[in-house]
Amino acid sequence: MSRFSLRRDPIRLAVSGETWRSAGYLLGYVVTGWVLFAIVLTAVVTATVLTITVAGIVLLIAAGAVARGCANFERARLRTIDQEPVEGRYRQVTGSGLMARLRTQWHDPATWRDIAYLVGLFAPLMVLDLAVVTIWLVFLAGITLPIWYWAPRQTFGFGVNSGSAHGVQFGYFPNGPHGHPGYGLYVDTLPKAFLAAAICLVLFLLFNYVLVATARLHAKVARALLSPQEDPLREAKEVLDRPGPLSNFIPNGR
Repeated sequence: MSRFSLRRDPIRLAVSGETWRSAGYLLGYVVTGWVLFAIVLTAVVTATVLTITVAGIVLLIAAGAVARGCANFERARLRTIDQEPVEGRYRQVTGSGLMARLRTQWHDPATWRDIAYLVGLFAPLMVLDLAVVTIWLVFLAGITLPIWYWAPRQTFGFGVNSGSAHGVQFGYFPNGPHGHPGYGLYVDTLPKAFLAAAICLVLFLLFNYVLVATARLHAKVARALLSPQEDPLREAKEVLDRPGPLSNFIPNGR
C-alpha cells in the first residue's frame, strides 16, 4: 500500500507516520466498527422480517442504502492510511418501480460484499484490532510509569490480614508487594518504575511491527471487499475489442 511500509529500524518506525496512522485506523474501527455493525444488522434483519408486507420492500431498499452508506464510511477511513482511493461500483437500476430497484440492489454482488465486511467479518476484525490496540496502549502507558506509578492504590488480603499499598503490579501479589507468595514485578519505587518503563519501551518498539502489520492486514481485507469487483476476463475482452491486424486492409473495417 502506498503509504504503508515496515522500516527495519524500530526507532524510525516508532516516530514515523506509519505507526500512528496504523494506531488511529485500528482504534477508529474499535470505536466505530460496532456502531456500523449494529446499524447494518438491525436494518437488514428488520427489513427481512417484514418482507411479507409492502413496507418490507421499502425497508429492504433502505437497508441496502444503509449498508452502502456504512461501506462508504469505511472507504473514507481507508484514505487515512492509503492514498489510493477506494470507490464503490454498484449496478445502475434498470427499469422503473420499487421491485426493479430492489432486484438491482440485492442482486448486486457489491451489496453483499459490503455486508460481508460490515457484518460477517465484524467479530474477527474487532477481536484482532481490540487485542492489538490494547496491548500497544499498555506498553505506551508503561513508558510513562515514573510519572504516575505512585498514584494507584491496591488493596490486598481479607479481614485482619487486609492491607493496601500504592503502586502498579505486573503479576500476582495476593498479599501485597512484600507478602508471599508474589510473582512478577510490583512497581512501588522510582527505580522499579524506571526499570518497568525501560522494559515497556523495548516491548513498545518491537510491538509497533505487530501494530502496523495488523493495520495492513485489516486494510487489505477492507480493500478486497469494498473495492469494485474486477472482471477476470477484462483483459481478454479488451484484446478482442481492439482492431485486428487485417483491419487496415478491409474497407470500413469490414
